[in-house]
Amino acid sequence: MKSAKKRAMMGKVGVYLVLIIISLFMIIPFLWMLSASIKTDKEVFQIPFVWIPAKPQWSNYIRIWTKMPFLKYIGNTAFLTVVVTLLQLFTSSFAAYSFAKLDFKHKNVLFLAYIATIAMPWQVYMVPQFIMMSNVFHLNGKLTAMVCLQAFSAFGVFMMRQFYMGIPDELCEAARIDGMSEYKIYANIMLPLSKPALSTLTIFTFVATWNDYLGPLIYLTPNKASWTIQLGIKNTFIGQYSSEYGLLMAASVVSLIPVLIVFLMLQKYFVEGVANTGIKG
Repeated sequence: MKSAKKRAMMGKVGVYLVLIIISLFMIIPFLWMLSASIKTDKEVFQIPFVWIPAKPQWSNYIRIWTKMPFLKYIGNTAFLTVVVTLLQLFTSSFAAYSFAKLDFKHKNVLFLAYIATIAMPWQVYMVPQFIMMSNVFHLNGKLTAMVCLQAFSAFGVFMMRQFYMGIPDELCEAARIDGMSEYKIYANIMLPLSKPALSTLTIFTFVATWNDYLGPLIYLTPNKASWTIQLGIKNTFIGQYSSEYGLLMAASVVSLIPVLIVFLMLQKYFVEGVANTGIKG
């Protein structure tokens, strides 16, 4: 018995050590960014590397607000991210309810066809998509173009459907017997039960939209007033022949704060949502 317990304990210790090592490898780049944000450009890549410089350049965090309209770009990014996240939460959960709890002709075929789009890289269809948004809808340079393109998510539908499949059908059947419409069942029963899945989708969508660079580069470059923070940082601090690395890292740190706040607020539901969507359905 003692030897079995000892082996089990050693196994747990080994797992924890591996996880700690992996965590360190993941957090080191973030710590390097924090260190570089309080350095001069020459100190960023100096050898030997120094984590805390002798004279920390805290002024970097002040200069980023004067080098570019930082607040304007943050506002554009926040608007785009919040709108896209809300739209994806609605469209994904609404479509997922239909695929999970309703019976209609060719349901499985439509679901598989929609989910199959996940396997298609965006680079394959971004050119015709750009032509459509630019020449047909005349939305080039506007945040509306980004909203229209990102309002729907096949991954979100798949994840929400997996969660809804784990909710007993008897709840919906009882509600139908009581005279509730499908819209009321969705709003009053399914949505309140799906907080973990919705929180998980919120984090995924928020992070992806906030950190997106290629989309704004394609659609927002002509209109500087619509730039997001990622596009603004690149065009302000990264030049063709030289870059202001200290300011670049300071701006990157500040731009991460909203993402960290959202994750910390929803991390409890995030863990629960990942576990549930993985074992249900």
